[in-house]
Amino acid sequence: MATKHEQILQHIESLPVGNKISVRQVAKHMAVSEGTAYRAIKEAENKGLVSTIERVGTIRIEKKVRENIERLTYAEVVNIVDGHVVGGRTGLHKTLNKFVIGAMKLEAMMRYTEAGNLLIVGNRTKAHEYALNAGAAVLITGGFDADDSVKKLADDLELPVISTSYDTFTVAAMINRAIYDQMIKKEIVLVDDILIPLERSYYLTSKSSIRQWEEMNKETQHSRFPVVDATTLKVTGMVTAKDILGRSKDEVLEKVMTKYPLTVNAKTSVASAAHIMIWEGIELLPVVNESHQLQGVISRQDVLKAMQMIQRQPQMGETIDDLILKELQVEKTESKRQTFQVTPQMTNHLGAISYGVFTTLVTESANQLLKEYKRSDLVVENITIYFIKPVQMESELEIVPKLLDVGRKFGKVDVEVFSENVLVGKAMMMCQLLEK
Repeated sequence: MATKHEQILQHIESLPVGNKISVRQVAKHMAVSEGTAYRAIKEAENKGLVSTIERVGTIRIEKKVRENIERLTYAEVVNIVDGHVVGGRTGLHKTLNKFVIGAMKLEAMMRYTEAGNLLIVGNRTKAHEYALNAGAAVLITGGFDADDSVKKLADDLELPVISTSYDTFTVAAMINRAIYDQMIKKEIVLVDDILIPLERSYYLTSKSSIRQWEEMNKETQHSRFPVVDATTLKVTGMVTAKDILGRSKDEVLEKVMTKYPLTVNAKTSVASAAHIMIWEGIELLPVVNESHQLQGVISRQDVLKAMQMIQRQPQMGETIDDLILKELQVEKTESKRQTFQVTPQMTNHLGAISYGVFTTLVTESANQLLKEYKRSDLVVENITIYFIKPVQMESELEIVPKLLDVGRKFGKVDVEVFSENVLVGKAMMMCQLLEK
């Protein structure tokens, strides 16, 4: 039977998009405490089912498909620009596909404004009316309010009119930044993207016998299966060929399984799952929800395929690591000399290279070296860094990585960093290799 928490989540998911939700209302409807209702609403927000807006409240929004993660709802725009809704609240759940800056004559502005857009403009009442009639929402900058006629039109058309105290340039930069951050998130492949769902997963119950394990083993050619409680589907253990050696075929799995197995949830990154599987030497991981119920499984083969796919994906948003990697140049000569230019944004308040940038630099240098020996990605197990001399901005660095030892799963690398032929830093690393 589903827990109260799960029942509340199911209730929220069943509500129509645009519906307003409150802790008190949910608590009363579901006959639970306000604390239980609050925790479930927060979980729904994490799942992208609702959005909480200051001075408006919590509303049910359409859960975005991962492929369209870069598209924002009007409700999210309100939070990004610290705005408040002056009209058309019922349309906050809608998704915008483009925003238009209204810094032109009215006729020209309307040529660019279409349904599903967000017009960013000052206190120009005619522009507000035209945009709403064209099917676009309005974001008023400078802290201005809208006319009563505009508010009524927004309510009738269910298109939000939002007011913010920021200027147009700042607002555009804030929304751009939010979309950019969403694009970076899109690149991070999660377990949810690759899991084998429950209906296609093979699992046994704690009351199943070893004979049933053998039948499933013959059918699938797999030797590792999750064990769940037959009633609740909660994962209680894992059973492998090693666990059943020398046991009677009629013995129940509850007595031979490995209890408290390692699990991941749908929002775990594939890189983290790969780390767990390689470190623990396991081929299969159960995927569970917050109640520890089985949602599916991921295999080591699926994880490695996904990591290969990530390598081929075009980059849509740049992380700090991407910016550093852009400056790292590897010469196509026998020496494989690596050079790096220290740009102003990579420095600390003293104008010297920041510790974080230096750490990323030596890690990426080791990664480049290990790829020459084995086509693997690495996860740093431990690292010791010696900062010998400060490195000023716009310095050109020469990085010299040396491979001390490499095996099937681990590599040891020594990295020396020089500026104008003077040693300025050194690092020693032990890395786990993620085989492809």
